[in-house]
Amino acid sequence: MADDFEAPHWETDVLVIGGGLAGTWATIAAAREGARVILADKGYCGTSGVTATAGPGHWWVPPEHREAAVADRLKRSLGLGDPDWMARILDLTWTSLPQLSRHYAFSTDEQGRVQYRGLRGPEYMRAMRAFALEAGATILDHHPVLELLTNADGVVTGAAGVALRGERPWTIRAGAVVLATGGCAFASRLLGSATNTGDGLLMGVEAGADLSGMEFSNYYTPMQAGTNMARSMSFAFARWFDEADHELDIPAGPDVSPHLARALLKGRLYCRLDRIPQDIREVMPQVQPNFVRPFARMGIDAYAERFEVSLVSEGTVRGVGGLRIDGQLCQTAAPGLFAAGDAASRELVTGAISGGGAVNSSWALSSGQWAGQGAAAFARGRRRAGERLHHLGQAGLRPTGRLAGVDLPAAVQLVREEMGAYDRNIFRTGEALAASGEKLDEAWREIAAHAGGWGRGLLRARETAAMVAAARWSKASAVQRRESRGMHRREDAPGLDPRLASRQRAQGLDRVVTRFEAASPENTSLEAVA
Repeated sequence: MADDFEAPHWETDVLVIGGGLAGTWATIAAAREGARVILADKGYCGTSGVTATAGPGHWWVPPEHREAAVADRLKRSLGLGDPDWMARILDLTWTSLPQLSRHYAFSTDEQGRVQYRGLRGPEYMRAMRAFALEAGATILDHHPVLELLTNADGVVTGAAGVALRGERPWTIRAGAVVLATGGCAFASRLLGSATNTGDGLLMGVEAGADLSGMEFSNYYTPMQAGTNMARSMSFAFARWFDEADHELDIPAGPDVSPHLARALLKGRLYCRLDRIPQDIREVMPQVQPNFVRPFARMGIDAYAERFEVSLVSEGTVRGVGGLRIDGQLCQTAAPGLFAAGDAASRELVTGAISGGGAVNSSWALSSGQWAGQGAAAFARGRRRAGERLHHLGQAGLRPTGRLAGVDLPAAVQLVREEMGAYDRNIFRTGEALAASGEKLDEAWREIAAHAGGWGRGLLRARETAAMVAAARWSKASAVQRRESRGMHRREDAPGLDPRLASRQRAQGLDRVVTRFEAASPENTSLEAVA
């Protein structure tokens, strides 16, 4: 990609990258602080991202119940959560959702009480787009970002990308940048995840940020086989059967995925949802409309007939890992760069387990607003006149060797296999993780040395590089966490290791380095190079 400042160019106080739930909340918060804001989305803000296809709940807890809610969540975080952050998102969620009432028609219960906890995803995101425009933001749809820009001091000062219409490059100078690009679904074809290719993680690390919690990237969700409809609420009531229609002894609960994976490794798996209460069946078309449509299309009565089920990897979308937060306003370790939503690590509020829909949605709402506030404050304190900008993008943009044809689909398929296979990613061993890492390292070297392109081809190369990079950070972190904690399960280390009751950072591009934070004296020397 040429360093072309003659391309279409904008200037703003705050640039928000990503138009999903976190990105729109960040945009609104920054605008409220008086900042000029541009939101650049790879897709169309209001329809792209996982929230737009879902029926998202929120961690909506009345004040009198919050102490108990935090205590319960902290216990389940297995030593990696922070009660202060949990309390903060509960409070901000409570005060923020009612603000949507001008743009969103909240449901009411039989007594006429407004129901803020659960929202209809498509309408929610349409409301967020309207809310952001009302706040005065400029939205650039179909303007994927390819790389960040810095000044001579290494402060993030904007981004460059390509407009999909006309495939023209563009640049934006900004006083601060918020990365709200979503998580990385590792090409699993999860509904709504087409834009979730880990771009923000790669751009953040190139700018000097680090990551946290990348070992907790193996969350799986059951779904009707042959579809990409991964909406897990209904499966809490499921009964499971093998091919011979024998009911399997699989307990309900958040840890059902390993049981389902073991069954799937033996053969086909089937499900019946006949235990779903009638009141939930009645509201399902409203709260999760996308869930019921494949059944209707195939002529299946999901509440009476059995249907085949598979598991889809949600990667870091419902996993945990992302850019490490380095302050109360969601700063990263890179000056001028803030992170929000699934692009940021959620360990502070979820620990070693998934935030599911509710906590993750509240995290997106809250971290988006904090990041927007922080970016606006950072931009106010900067003098930007005459700064020369430096382009940071490397792998997939500026090959270190001769530009040559790289089999990008093969690299994407490698990521899907290594990050999706049950026997390598749910049931982990050090040997298998290391073998996956070696394959991914080889793919990274080829992409870094030879991949590039123009227009949409450049975007595909960059997305592939980001997915491979995110997979490498995940595998390297999983290798070094030699224990089983939360969703990270090691068959060769099945118990908790008290020395590892701390968060693990990851960074590096050609050479991945991980280290555990010094939460206790035993941890301080635990460092490894993958």
